[in-house]
Formats: sequence, structure tokens, C-alpha cells
Amino acid sequence: MGDQNRIGRLAALGVFIASGLLSASLTACGGGSTPAASAPFEPPPPAKAGKYFKHIVILIQENRTFDNLFATFPGADGTRFGKTHNGKILLRVGDLESEISPNNGHRYWLADWNHGKMNHFDLVPIGRVPGTYVYQYVHPNQIRPYWDLAKQYVLSDHMFQTQGSGSFTAHQDLIRGDTAINASFNLVDFPSGGASEPWGCDSAPGTVTSLITANGKWLPYQDQGPFPCLTYSTLRDLLDAKGLSWRYYAPTVGGSFGGNLWNAFDAIKAVRYGPEWMTNEANPETKVFTDISRDTLPAVSWVIPDYVNSDHPGDNSDTGPSWVAQVVNAIGQSPAWNTTAIVVVWDDWGGWYDHVPPPRPQSYGGLGFRVPAIVVSPYSKAGYISHNDYEFGSIIKFVEQNWQLPSLGTTDKTSASFVNDFFDFTQQPRKFVQIGSKYSRSFFLHQPPSNQPVDYE
Repeated sequence: MGDQNRIGRLAALGVFIASGLLSASLTACGGGSTPAASAPFEPPPPAKAGKYFKHIVILIQENRTFDNLFATFPGADGTRFGKTHNGKILLRVGDLESEISPNNGHRYWLADWNHGKMNHFDLVPIGRVPGTYVYQYVHPNQIRPYWDLAKQYVLSDHMFQTQGSGSFTAHQDLIRGDTAINASFNLVDFPSGGASEPWGCDSAPGTVTSLITANGKWLPYQDQGPFPCLTYSTLRDLLDAKGLSWRYYAPTVGGSFGGNLWNAFDAIKAVRYGPEWMTNEANPETKVFTDISRDTLPAVSWVIPDYVNSDHPGDNSDTGPSWVAQVVNAIGQSPAWNTTAIVVVWDDWGGWYDHVPPPRPQSYGGLGFRVPAIVVSPYSKAGYISHNDYEFGSIIKFVEQNWQLPSLGTTDKTSASFVNDFFDFTQQPRKFVQIGSKYSRSFFLHQPPSNQPVDYE
């Protein structure tokens, strides 16, 4: 299918799924207003070199387990078989383009997990499709850019999401490390407004979140959490305090725009109602190409795709691997390559099967299941597969270690560091080799926004 036909097909997509959710905040703010027309896209302050890198870029894709994308990757901890409630099943080979999005809220995670037995994925309902639908891995030819990146750089096969929860908390975890709102409660799941409302300060008045306790109790606290306009600290606070630049490249929030649900900083009161909403929030997400091309990448970047480029099941799209490849290629072919580390990670398991139980006793709903992580840099160990246990707090710790920042005191404090595992700083910086992809950079620059929430669970 040609690029223009693909653009038309993707632009026509549109189904929202409403569901009960959660969020966190120490204050109850009112619903926010839609942002004003954006000012000219000025470059951020120059990035400052850190101990290892000048730039760290976090590319966040959606809703895939390690087994779903890398079950048969040579040398990795994958599997061809899955456990069901009554036996074993051969994983089927499927397409990246999926018409169905499996359920992935906390109660479904609890069922899948089954106290570490990992054998009740088939008991989670997904409409008319049998529960065994989630016992699938994507054919490697359909995700060739991911496999090529993994073959050339570092593939982490034991990266765990922070909680057994969905995208709202996962995206908070990737700017903070956890969603603790006090010593007793974390947020879990997603806010109550459903897919028609932004998940954050722009939520409608009356929107609430859900809570979970240290010992995993959450049913008594469903919809008992605060309005999702949060006052806790994130990496933004540490970066600002040291004069380090950052940007969050994401689809636009407001009206019917596709960034509505989990633009993580829309849920951070100090950002949403401060000047950084117009400077550090870079919308649409394709502005990352502008900063790369003019060599103005900030110190820390989060890059959030349009829904159709996110790998989210149910989007009927195969463009996600090309989106990642084109962002990586743009950096690799720029002056920033020698001073940049790129972390490609998927935010949650998306309901798909994975065979590895989360390590250590559960607390505050986590750890969650494995997600793939690929770390690309001129100092990444070539073709290295790491079997060591990491979590989203390890990514937060990496940023802190690079610029010698204080700890946020969240999971960054307890998570393992991957610096000495993933990188070899004694080697000469590797020359970048372009990653092949089905869709070009021009395709994404000219692709109309889908105006879909990037996620709805």
C-alpha cells in the first residue's frame, strides 16, 4: 500500500473505549483549558554535557510484552509456548496490525499474573475473541527495525514496568519512577473520565483516580483517589534545578486531539499551569525532527508517538517500527549522535502473554510484566542481550546518574543501574549505520494526525 493510501486509512481511524481509571494529586484542581495557539517553535536552552552523554532520548511505544515482540530472538529469554489455566499452548505467529486491544487494567493484570504462576491470561475476557488470542508473537519480518536495532545495540530482556497497570501510571513512572502520593498510597489504573477526557489537569471537574496500598489492596480504593492534577516531583524538577533542558514531544492535548489521554506532564500541575507548557511541551511530536535537524536537542527528551504509530493493538497500523527507526536515524545522522543515548521502551504489557513472572514480592501493584527495551548509542555494547533485572526506575536513575542529580526517592532509589551493563565507554564511538524501514521520515512529517488518544487504558 502506498504512503498516501496509508495516510488516508490511518486518518480515518476512530474508536474510543471508555473505562474506569485512576490518577494522583495532592491537590484538587479544576479542569484546565485548552492551550492557546502555540508560539513559534524556539530552540531549547543548549544541552549541557553529562558524565556519559549530552542527550538522553526516551522513545515510548505502547502495549507490548517482551514475548510478543521478541519471543524467538536468538539468545533472548523468549518462549514458543505459553501457560494456560489448564495446560500449555503453542504461541501463534501474528501480525503487528491487530484489530483487537486486549484488556490491561490492574484487575486483568492480577488475573494474568495469578500469584506468579503466569497462567491465567486465557481467562481474561476480550469480547468475542477467545482468551488464547493473546498467546501470540509478532512475525519478525513485520518488526524488522526493532530486531535490527537489537542486533546492533543492547536488548534488555528483563525490563519490567513499574506496576501491573495501564498507560496512565506507566507514563507517570517514566517521568518519575512511581505514582506514590503519600506513604500509604500509589495511583493505579487510569482516571475515571474515560477516553473522551484528557488524563490530567485538563480532565473534567469531578474526575477521580484510584489508589493501591503497599500490600496490593485496591478494590476498596477504586475511584477514591484525587483529581489527576498532580503536585509530586518529577525529573523535571531535578533538571530545572540544575539548568538542564528538557522537552516532551507528544501529540497535542485539547479538544479531539490525540495527546488527550496520557501526556504525562498534562497531569503535573506546575507544568500544565506554568510557562513550560508552552516551551517544554513540544506538540505535535514530529517537532522532534526539527530539534534534531537544527542540532538543538535538549538534554532529556521524551518522544510520544501518534496513536497510529505507537504499536498499540487495535490501531490497525504497522507504522510503529518505522516511526522509531526514523527518529533513531535522524539522530544517528546528526551531529548529536556521538553524545546521545536513546532508550526505546514499551510502556506496559498491553494484555499480551509473557512467560517471566515479575521478580521479588509485590508491593503497590508491582513490579508489572516485562516489556522490551532497546538502548542505542555509540557506546552501547554491540549485539548484547542483558538478562539482568531492570525496571522503569532504572531509566530514571540513568538520567540522574548522567547529570549527577539527586535521587527523586522513588523507585530510582531501589532500581538497579544499567550504566556498567549496557555501555562500554572504553571503545571508540561507533559509526551509525542507518536502520531500514518501510515508511520514510517524509511519510511521518506529512502524515495527518489521527486525533486519536494515544491510549485509552
